[in-house]
Amino acid sequence: MSMITERPVSNPAGQPPVRTTVETSVAARRDVRAVVAAYVTLTKPRIVELLLVTTVPAMMLAHGGMPSLWLVAVVLVGGSLAAGAASVINCYIDRDIDQLMRRTKRRPLPTHTVTPRNALIFGLVLAAVSVAMMAAFTNLLAAGLTLAAIVYYDVVYTLWLKRTTTANTFWGGACGAAPVLIGWAAVTGTLAPAAWALFAVVFFWQMPHFYPLAMKYKDDYARAGIPMLPVVASTRRVNGEIIGFAWLTVASSLAVWPLGMSLIYGVPAVVVGAIFVVEAHKLARRVARGQAVKPMRLFHWSTTYLTIVFAAVALDALI
Repeated sequence: MSMITERPVSNPAGQPPVRTTVETSVAARRDVRAVVAAYVTLTKPRIVELLLVTTVPAMMLAHGGMPSLWLVAVVLVGGSLAAGAASVINCYIDRDIDQLMRRTKRRPLPTHTVTPRNALIFGLVLAAVSVAMMAAFTNLLAAGLTLAAIVYYDVVYTLWLKRTTTANTFWGGACGAAPVLIGWAAVTGTLAPAAWALFAVVFFWQMPHFYPLAMKYKDDYARAGIPMLPVVASTRRVNGEIIGFAWLTVASSLAVWPLGMSLIYGVPAVVVGAIFVVEAHKLARRVARGQAVKPMRLFHWSTTYLTIVFAAVALDALI
């Protein structure tokens, strides 16, 4: 008995090769994976990490311990969908400037991996599902805050503030801090002073976090005509804002301490806060002296700082 095998198909000279069935199947799977990966990229998964870092500890503090795992899961899924929706619509709106910037020119829309129409539909569907989920399984305050965060980020920040004012990062900070309020509201249906104090931590933190990134990609933003502070302001002003907002971030974190927190939270907040401020001053001194500047050092440390502060919130709430 002879075995039947699929043989390569010979072609006349000059004709493109004919794919075998196996090759066609493998290529199709690769295409599907590439498209799925492109849609995931549009949601900017790194931004969703901020949601996870800040939302769950805020929920734990609001509850005075660990809330039901069902509620945590709903808020994390709904919040992740909302953050993803806002990012996808942001990519749709910013597709004209993304193709001009080295940092963003490989995103799915500039590379035509996803069409603008499909991206917009995807973003709107994610937004609708996220708000509906929050309304159905949490409460109207949490759902309203979720919708407000999406609209503010895409309409107020992306369409207007980002392209018109040097204060774009400041006013856009409300979006990044919104998950704290959403998580708190999902647990209690209200917004207590501690929720606003945590909101302030994330809100002020975004300037010393993002300005170093804007410093590194200053030429990119200039090429795209985006008035990020390091593009249009003096070095002295940028340094001053980095230091000032670093201090405001730490002050806000310490304001959380007397609102029902113990030394379990207070000590780490003081220690990492001091390091955060010192790093901000170091970057400013290097820039002022014309020394070799590594702004991403502060960028990465700021992420570590926020993670430790909110981990301390969670630990304090549990103990």
